[in-house]
Amino acid sequence: MITNMKAFKYILPLSLLIGLGSCDKFLDVQPRSSISDDQTIIDKASAETAVNGVYDSFRSYYSVSFQSIGYLSGDNIQWTGSQSQIQEFINHRVNAENSTVSSVWTGIYSSLNRINHVIEKVPNVQDPLLTAALKNKLIGEAYFLRALAYFDLARIWGGVPIITKPTATPSDNRGIERATQEQVYAQVLADLNAAESLLPATTDRFRATQKTVWALKARYYLYQKDYAKAAEYASSVIADAANYKLVTPYNAFFANDARGTTESVFEIFYSVNETNGHRGQWQPQEKGGTRQWAPNDAFVALVNDPAVGGNRSTLVAKDNQGRWYGNMYYRSPATDPTFVIRIAELYLIRAEARAHTGELAGALADLNAIRERAGIAKSTASTADQLLLAIENERRIEFALEPHRWFDLVRTGRAAAVLNVTDNNRLLLPIPSEQLLIDKALKQNPGY
Repeated sequence: MITNMKAFKYILPLSLLIGLGSCDKFLDVQPRSSISDDQTIIDKASAETAVNGVYDSFRSYYSVSFQSIGYLSGDNIQWTGSQSQIQEFINHRVNAENSTVSSVWTGIYSSLNRINHVIEKVPNVQDPLLTAALKNKLIGEAYFLRALAYFDLARIWGGVPIITKPTATPSDNRGIERATQEQVYAQVLADLNAAESLLPATTDRFRATQKTVWALKARYYLYQKDYAKAAEYASSVIADAANYKLVTPYNAFFANDARGTTESVFEIFYSVNETNGHRGQWQPQEKGGTRQWAPNDAFVALVNDPAVGGNRSTLVAKDNQGRWYGNMYYRSPATDPTFVIRIAELYLIRAEARAHTGELAGALADLNAIRERAGIAKSTASTADQLLLAIENERRIEFALEPHRWFDLVRTGRAAAVLNVTDNNRLLLPIPSEQLLIDKALKQNPGY
């Protein structure tokens, strides 16, 4: 099922990595049974290196491909290029041969393989320098990242193979049938619980802590429609106002080379040596980009409406040809962070959860905290239905260039009304065709 050599590269000694750098497919190489991964995570330094490798793999799959599924499939973004496979997301007619779908699948399972090596090997490391607290932290980070990976798999494809053991050879993980979506989400919760018990209650915007777990749990419970717990975990993060708060104005969390502000709960760090490919897709040609995706006319009108977008209008700008482009990813070199969880999301999670449980005053207060930061008038929504629609519309603008809109409309059952996606089979993406050819245990999603 995993065809990318990168899925297990990090377990090999460094001296071998250079020689294997050009091998892109498992099918192109022979299993190296003489290489023992027992010798690769053996002390504090190698354990830390392995966990750093996991974060590095997330820089890859969270950079462009995964995120683009979340917003291209919504109603804010247009495709200006010539590759028809990108237009498939906008048209909601994605084919199993789509290269973006394949890239996300292999990217996530590559990350999972790195994670599984950490979870299996680090507990057995005997090194006085690897204290119990540090060991727990490293293992806890791996559990959190595995939860995030399976969460993304579940909401893109539904049921997928659950693999919790590391892969040493190309055939190790073949023949594993797809679990149900419910079982995958159960794995997410189990991993979050494990992470929560191991991680410290510190603040770190670039690595997982107990607070990061609470934030993802809030999102998880919102998706599961367990609104009481969604509100509870969102409140746990929001209550830590010394470390997490909305920054003003809206663009203060990303403009002027900002990173790691109090807005951020978890973001992925990029550097001049590991750049974020997102910038090139959004920026216009005059700034060295391709502007292959851009805000569509409907979104431009909304975000530039002072009563709707407010100061969030800084998400877009015009190039020298008078064309609108997205301006969240703009740095040169492309060191823009990827914002995985922001405190704004926690406010809107709690607002939605409260609206569902009848806490309308609290829901309105949370919604208006976001609107106030955007510099727009407070909402006057007074019923649960009015609040839920107002929250949906607020999320559309607030997270327009982040991977939320499509998943929001799918989880709330609103994709048909808003996007005219009337075929429920299209609410999940197809299993990549190349994976079906490699592993006969995999079955395609209905309708593909």
